[in-house]
Amino acid sequence: MIVAGTVAVPGDKSLTHRLLLLAGLAPGRSRLRGALTSLDARSTAGLLRALGVRVSPLRPGADILVDGRRRLSAPARVLDCGNSGTSARLSLGILAAHRFRATLTGDASLRRRPMRRVTEPLGLMGAHFDGADPDRLPLTVRGGALSPLEWRLPVSSAQIKGSLLFAGMAASQPVAIFEPNGRSRDHSERLLRSFGFDVVEDPAGWIRFAPTGELHRFDVEVPGDPSSAAFMVGAALLAEGGSLRISGIGLNPTRTGFLRVLDRMGAGVVTEHTSTQAGEPVGDLIAGPATLRGTTIVAEEIPALIDEIPLLAVVASRALGETRFHDVGELRVKESDRLGLLAANLRAVGVDATALDDTLTVVGTDQPPAGRVRTEGDHRIAMAFAVLGTVKGAAVRVDDMECTAVSFPAFGTTLRSIDARKKGRSS
Repeated sequence: MIVAGTVAVPGDKSLTHRLLLLAGLAPGRSRLRGALTSLDARSTAGLLRALGVRVSPLRPGADILVDGRRRLSAPARVLDCGNSGTSARLSLGILAAHRFRATLTGDASLRRRPMRRVTEPLGLMGAHFDGADPDRLPLTVRGGALSPLEWRLPVSSAQIKGSLLFAGMAASQPVAIFEPNGRSRDHSERLLRSFGFDVVEDPAGWIRFAPTGELHRFDVEVPGDPSSAAFMVGAALLAEGGSLRISGIGLNPTRTGFLRVLDRMGAGVVTEHTSTQAGEPVGDLIAGPATLRGTTIVAEEIPALIDEIPLLAVVASRALGETRFHDVGELRVKESDRLGLLAANLRAVGVDATALDDTLTVVGTDQPPAGRVRTEGDHRIAMAFAVLGTVKGAAVRVDDMECTAVSFPAFGTTLRSIDARKKGRSS
């Protein structure tokens, strides 16, 4: 592949979820421009509609209009979160502050993902949960008046943190949270501050929320998702020539750990045209082919790049030497056992890779990758190995590319569009 031109990626998934939920609780009509309209985002929109909020259809290129209300209504049906752990965990926090029962479920993948890390602290605040397995969906939440909370998270997680902060917001109660191994993405904190809520980090490392603000209708432009942009950056780094610009990407430092890792691997990705959107730093990324070298990713870096590890792993498979990812056990409870699946698929295409306990090791090679990739419906596995399949001489066959619709519906089209040689053939 020879890359060329400028490409855009879908709106930030993390921000879209949070903005939809806050709009649902903000009286009046809010407008989201450039938001993600993938399956995950539609799951959150569907939850809101079932809870009495009017949300316009999520269509690519169309603004999303949300007619919010201060309090949600009891749902008449089970709330289906699809594949979206963010939808489930954040909405559990909000529902914990409402005096009605609601049952949440999801697809087979989501029903395997742990929920006790959210329900345990919410239970201490006063919410009640029922289910055959208290750590798995389906779960029924019965909310009401909540108490203040001080809680040490078992792992650094934006979903757990966001759930507890949203519970505090919806219940008008103070919340204090400690993350054990580095800051996870801070979109919830930034958004709550924009509505006048106090969210500060004290000298001991606790994030302290105080219910000082009030939600109101808003109109925002959602920046491009850095996790989606990472796949385009990876394709450019592995290309034979050219240069690619990825425009309007969110550059929140709690989301761009992958760029810091790629920089020390020798990538030389350039940032240009920086500005601010929705309280978030935004800019363009420019990437092209690079000679990469292996590196070591340590525990403190993981929260800022957890979703980009599949992409970093396939890039590392083309780097000189060995790359080690430490403390990545959390990948075993993502949409799949992402850690085991990454190592198995890398081996399937001819790469020396091992997943031992919570460490992933990848040894780079210059041999063209070839083999069949099993995704188990994991969108990030599918996209990462599709990028690896652009390497010269590659013969990588991904068993399910449709699952990319979870976060990047036009991924295949976008990946093909950056290839200058294919553009030349079609002109």
